Amino acid sequence: MNVGDKIPDVLGTDQDGKEVRASDYKGRKIALYFYPKDNTSGCTAEACSLRDGYGELQRAGYEVIGVSKDSAKSHQGFIAKHALPFRLIADTDTKLQQLFGVWAEKSLYGRKYMGTLRQTFLIDENGVVERILTKVDTAKSAAQILGR
Repeated sequence: MNVGDKIPDVLGTDQDGKEVRASDYKGRKIALYFYPKDNTSGCTAEACSLRDGYGELQRAGYEVIGVSKDSAKSHQGFIAKHALPFRLIADTDTKLQQLFGVWAEKSLYGRKYMGTLRQTFLIDENGVVERILTKVDTAKSAAQILGR
């Protein structure tokens, strides 16, 4: 996905097994954020930044939706542990991550593996990608979305 592309209507299923559709958010902007793994330090910092800035993001017209390869059960625990007020898509087959181009080869200590790139896609009220944040500051994620 690139700036100017329309996102698909069906995005996946959330932590409760409910289908997440872009059309459910018609007239609202979406901050669709991709992250590697529930309950890791960077991902927790990012989720908590979005939680703490959630009211301000909503006032700016955004709905937040997180996406990772984790299971619905893992997402339920992550949401409960950190009181997250937004939905998390369980993209266990990485289909959505591949579509958005965030499922990629990574390297850690010289070992190559496939994983999720931490990126946030800001989508306008009509389901079109407006902006892509590729260098996410996990502790200031909400402020980055708001352009600060």
